[in-house]
Amino acid sequence: MKIKRIDTLVCHARMRNWVFVKVVTDQPGLIGWGEATLEWHTRSVVGAVEDLAELLVGEDPTRPEHLWQMMYRQHFWHGHGIVRATAIAGIDLALWDIVGKVAGLPLAKVFGGPVRDFVRTYCHLGGGRMEDFYETSVDNAKRFADLARAAVADGFTAFKSMAVPSTLPIEGLKPVKAAEAAVAAMREAVGPEIEIMVDCHARPSPAMGLKFGKALDAYGLYFFEEPCWPECVDGLAKINAALTTPVATGERVTHLEAFKALFDQRACEICQLDLTHCGGFTAARRVAALAESHRIALAPHYPQGPVSTAASLEFGFSQPSYIICETVHNDVPWRQDVVQEGFTIEKKGRIVRPNTRPGLGITINEKAVKKHPFQQELAQRVFYSDGAVGDW
Repeated sequence: MKIKRIDTLVCHARMRNWVFVKVVTDQPGLIGWGEATLEWHTRSVVGAVEDLAELLVGEDPTRPEHLWQMMYRQHFWHGHGIVRATAIAGIDLALWDIVGKVAGLPLAKVFGGPVRDFVRTYCHLGGGRMEDFYETSVDNAKRFADLARAAVADGFTAFKSMAVPSTLPIEGLKPVKAAEAAVAAMREAVGPEIEIMVDCHARPSPAMGLKFGKALDAYGLYFFEEPCWPECVDGLAKINAALTTPVATGERVTHLEAFKALFDQRACEICQLDLTHCGGFTAARRVAALAESHRIALAPHYPQGPVSTAASLEFGFSQPSYIICETVHNDVPWRQDVVQEGFTIEKKGRIVRPNTRPGLGITINEKAVKKHPFQQELAQRVFYSDGAVGDW
């Protein structure tokens, strides 16, 4: 069996262009699907997939570990830059999809069999609709409460909000009090049994991240996400040590050595590796083993397209330390036109039962994808109150 070609299909989904990777073999009808979505870098990723394809055409697709080593280590530059790591991930997911199809097994069974009966999921406020999640002002506590109630009414027992504003490296009490009011309103709206996460989007400095974390610690958050830049490992470690709320990070980390630095300094309690950015299943399984050795939980990052969601769920059914899956469902109204999925979602509690089909269990409707060709992603720019550039 040989790889015949590797294609990319780009599907515009407003804030993101989903980049689907299709590995075609010389066996009739045998293909694998992956995803290499990277916001605002679509053209770069598509080009990187084309570059990597030069290494792989003619190779055996059922050797994903060997091919991962080729993609990561050859062509001189190691593959941990975000563009190439994402391209490697998209191809790697598709290769493992082929392995599962050849074996006739869902990937969770290929990886050793399911370790749980279901995977719990959480949503973004607004279900992933950009305006609700990213553009609701932290000053609008009532809107946060309304969106929180809507998430619970939709069956979710956990949701994530961006209830921390962008700030200068050091500011006073005003933004902290606004964040606290928004979180207090959500907690009052849904009660103590619903899990609330707050995502800082790595906007704050370590000093401001610590201020926000201490102000929100009393509200029983499930986790406090990216309270400062992931490069500030010592800052993350200081915040994690100061709070009872677990710190979550890792979605912007692309290689094993960087995860090791996070874990060795106890900079988080929850690892949010992204299978589509850290090198796919092949790399993520090593990160998961390292996290388990530190007793750090897994809650992967997944606001992208449907292939990455299916990959995260297969990973979740195979990893003991996996606690919850991030999902979006209302980002575009035609999401389900693009994909057929092998797993089932129960509306009550929004829990997912295992995929029963081989590989990732998904089929991409290429005709539906073609209805949404590439468009430039919607720009997201942040400037501080004094006009300086901030982090989105």
